[in-house]
Amino acid sequence: MVEPVLLATAVEIVLRAGAIQLEWRDSGFHVSKKGATDLVTEVDFECERMCRAIIADRFPTHDVLAEELGTATAGPSASRWRWVFDPLDGTTNYAHGLPIFCASLGLEIDGRTEVAAIYDPTRRELFTAEWGSGASMNGRSLHVSDAEGLQDSLLVTGFPYDIKRTPDLVELFGVFLTRSRAVRRLGSAALDLCYVAAGRFEGFWEQHLKPWDVTAGALIVEEAGGRITGMDGAPFAPEKGHLVASNGRVHGEMLAVIEAFRAGRSRKGT
Repeated sequence: MVEPVLLATAVEIVLRAGAIQLEWRDSGFHVSKKGATDLVTEVDFECERMCRAIIADRFPTHDVLAEELGTATAGPSASRWRWVFDPLDGTTNYAHGLPIFCASLGLEIDGRTEVAAIYDPTRRELFTAEWGSGASMNGRSLHVSDAEGLQDSLLVTGFPYDIKRTPDLVELFGVFLTRSRAVRRLGSAALDLCYVAAGRFEGFWEQHLKPWDVTAGALIVEEAGGRITGMDGAPFAPEKGHLVASNGRVHGEMLAVIEAFRAGRSRKGT
């Protein structure tokens, strides 16, 4: 078990970020573009600056990896501790007034995620986990669903900003639609993972992800009894950029669908 101050700090940061998100949402904010369809707001930067300031003050030897400003080393360049922060996961939703967004923070120690906190301020749902100690939402223990088959499963996925260059992802979405009860697309990978942990979804798959999208949520899923791998079935690592997360019971079926889909495209030469 890690020092209690580490989880307490993670919780404090995501709660503060959630408060900033709501404050700016109600008072107005400026939206700009990082790419043709990739948005960023003043809120992203305000939340990230807050996180970096707290970590630098309390843990000056810890590193921070975050979405907008990249890696900042507050001390030795090869720290054992790395905080991975998404200041506003679901920026496009936020910019359009859709209340599906959150702040996500995970702490890696010697390369393993040990602490996670994700806060959805519109629903006031705080998801937390510590490695080996379980996961919770607002202090209540979390556990994945007990659905046994893909046909009884509600799935969720996401798409990259350059979806026009990756039409195969849309095709795979269609395949899962025919194999499952339904598929949703929320626009926040961190919340997708939390909802798998909470039993609201049975499975989630996505690629073209960044570490700040999934580091915290992956631990929450695993500590809630779920399973996470790469889309190829290999062990999960945030830097790989792709994953399948599930309640464990439908994981094999999800991987089989992906494998069959890719094999079919390979035979077609696409």
